[in-house]
Order: sequence, then structure tokens, then C-alpha cells
Amino acid sequence: MKQFSSAKKWFADLSSEAAGRLLTVASDVALVFSDAAKGVIRDVAFGSDELAANMADKWVGRPWADVVTAESRTKVEALLRDSGNKGMPRWRTINHRVEGGADIPVMYAAVRFNDQGHVVAFGRSMRPMATLQQQLVSAQQSMEREYMKLRQAETRHRLLFQVASEAVLILDAQTRKVLEANPAAIESMGEGGKRLIGRSFPEGFDDDSTQAIQSMLGAVRATGRTSNVTAKSADGKAEFIASASLFREERSSFFLVRLAPLHPAAAGVAVPKQKSKVLEIVASAPEGFVVTDLAGRIIFANRAFLDLVQLATEEQSRNESLERWLGRPGVDFNLLTAQLREHGSLRLFATQLRGEYGTVTDVEICAVSVVDGEEPCLGFTIRDVGQRVTFDRQVSREKPRSVAQLTELVGRVPLKDLVRESTDMIEKLCIEAALEITGDNRASAAEILGLSRQSLYAKLRRYGLGELASAESEQFE
Repeated sequence: MKQFSSAKKWFADLSSEAAGRLLTVASDVALVFSDAAKGVIRDVAFGSDELAANMADKWVGRPWADVVTAESRTKVEALLRDSGNKGMPRWRTINHRVEGGADIPVMYAAVRFNDQGHVVAFGRSMRPMATLQQQLVSAQQSMEREYMKLRQAETRHRLLFQVASEAVLILDAQTRKVLEANPAAIESMGEGGKRLIGRSFPEGFDDDSTQAIQSMLGAVRATGRTSNVTAKSADGKAEFIASASLFREERSSFFLVRLAPLHPAAAGVAVPKQKSKVLEIVASAPEGFVVTDLAGRIIFANRAFLDLVQLATEEQSRNESLERWLGRPGVDFNLLTAQLREHGSLRLFATQLRGEYGTVTDVEICAVSVVDGEEPCLGFTIRDVGQRVTFDRQVSREKPRSVAQLTELVGRVPLKDLVRESTDMIEKLCIEAALEITGDNRASAAEILGLSRQSLYAKLRRYGLGELASAESEQFE
């Protein structure tokens, strides 16, 4: 402890009022005791308005130990006991009780200041420090949580990268050197895959494919858009659909290159002979066939479906949602999946397919849900009924004669047309019923229907009811 070198010179004539002001200004709270052994508070001063508002104001005459928490009482006794020491006073943190609120921490040091044994305890509020510490702890916990999320996300992406069946490579956009390659990429490149990391890409392809991949990478870097090319290995045993995407990390750019086998059977996928034949039939079937996961993302699509939606390759449809091309967005696909969840299968669902270039095709869909396999999926058979629907609409303009016939039009005909059709059907049924009740007496039928005879005759002609010649002759009787 370093004290004033000339304390008597400067403080000899210090008045009690000045001393009180100094104590108040120098501390957030100051307590005066007449006897350290008893520890009874004789006077109190607050240099902090916050402490004066929150702490109890009836401390005078009470033992200091009564206004602190239970665990702080031993600290109070130690402070008062050591107050007569001439060395540097020891600071201790005391917690004061606040009714209806959190305890207030105050750091105290006690000093005996005269021969009568009077003691003054200086207190500094630790609430700002406690608030900062709490904020620091909260920030650290938040950082830990975010760090764990990043680690978990990195682990998931690493796992996905490793187990992906498609070959995936990450290249430096400047040098085009391979920085990372998953096991599928190493396997697909054959013997050259073992020395893939660190070498320039493309390598291991024939001359035309190498040039095509280089042009694709240049175009992707210039435009930022994903592009696809067909590539063949140098030995001609494997063909791939190569695609690339550009992404940035900090100040560097990278390519993510995917090599999807053009012929899955050639990529080492062991398929039994019978199943292979079935797959070939499905792939070349004249009706569209699509397999999706339970969320509707396409896993497989045959050539007929690609033609309906105007896509060039299956790769363009993979991992896309079937809803992208299906009927009314947000409606038809939800209806399909709801029926599949409830019944497991669906037949003859009428809707439309929208092509990439604006064509709209009327289709019927049969679907099935397969949830018992290793990978649950949905299967859709899509039949083009555009010509048949057009023919039916041209030759079958006769109004529906029953509710069943009317409900069959739901999904094929707009609602306003259905309302008009149902109005005509009800009107026709009412006229037929009136004619039957009146024994085909048109005058009586018009009266019970609330129509004039001329209006009734017009509706008879419109719906082709009765003999028009007789109706016209009856009009002039």
C-alpha cells in the first residue's frame, strides 16, 4: 500500500463535513461502525443513486450481518476483525438482500480511522461488472452453440460428400487443381483416381471431352451459371454427364464438379438380370414414369416424362420437385400426396403438365406409395390424354345428366363452367319433372314453373325436350 507522503500537511485541517463528502464520493456506499466487535451500523452514505434506490434505507442501528445474505456473514465478520490491521485492507464481495429482486453484490474494504475504534467500510458496486460478466458468459455460450452447429453441419456435409454415389470434385477456380474428391470420384476415374488430388482437371478423358469440360468450366466462371456436358473416359469404357457450379469462400472461388454416369449399369451398379429388363422397359415406355422421394424430389424419370416437360436429360430433372411441372402449383401435388398417405395408391387423377417452354398437356396420373423398402419413395405413371380430352370435349358437348357425371369434370373444367353446367342440368331436370307431373301439358308446366309459355318453349328447344312441332302448334291453339 502506498500512502500520501504528506498526509498531515494536506489533511490536518480536514473538517468532518469534508471528510464525509470524500467518503461519499470515493465509494458507492459507505458504512460507519462505532465498534468493530459488535458490527452495528451507525451511519450510512450512498454515492450511487441506483444503490440508494434498491438497497434498504433502514440499516442504521442494525448489525451489518442482518442486511446481507447468509453466505456473506462470515465475510462481514472477517472484514470487521481485520479492519485494525495497518497493512493494505482486503477487499471482499458482500451480497446484499433486496426484497423482490436479485441480490446486489458490493465489494467492501473496512478501515479503522481513530483511536476510539470507529470503523468505516467502503463499498463499490459490482453490479456493472456482474452484468458484463453475464453478457460475456452469454456471448461465450452463444458462440459455443454456433460453433457446435457449424461442426455438426460440417460433419453432415462431409458424410454426404463421402457417401454420395455420384463423383464430386472441388477445384480451385484459378488453377483448376483438384482440392478434394469423394470416394465415388476416385473409383470412377479408375487407376488415375489414386493420384487425383493436386492434379489439374480434367484428366483421364478423351480429347473431345477434355475440350468440352474446359469450355464448360470457362463458361461457368464467366457467367456463374451451372452447365452440363457429356464426357467419355480416355479408354472409352465410361460416359458421364459432367456439370459444374461456382461458389466462393472468403476471397477465393471454387468449382464443384459432378460426374453422373450416363449409364448406371456401366458404373458398377449390380442389378439382377430380370430387374434390369424391367428397368429398360420402364425407361423406354411410351408413358411417363417418375420415382420421387416422399417429399416429391425426383429420383428417376424416363424419356417419355422428359419429353412431356421438355427436358433434354434426366440429370436436369433429378432432385427437382415434381410439383414444378405438375398442374396447379400448391394444389395438385398436395392432393396426390394426401391420397397416397391415406390409401397408398391412386388411379386416373386428371391434371396437366407444364413444359419448360410453355406447353401444357392434359394428363392422367396413377400413383403408388412404397414405404416398406430401404428408401421409401413414390411412383407416378403419367399418361398423355390431350388428344382424347380434346375429342371428348368436341363431340360430347351434351350437358351432364347426373351429379356423378358432373363431378367427373372436376379438375378438367374451370369452376365457372361447372357452375353453368350444373345450373343447366338442374333447370332441365325441373322442366322434365314439371312435364311429368302435368302429363306433358306445357301450359300447366309453365304455370307451376313460374315461366311464360314462350320461355318454356325456348327452353324445350334448348334442351331438346318434347316434340317442337307439337309445341309450336300448341302455342297457337
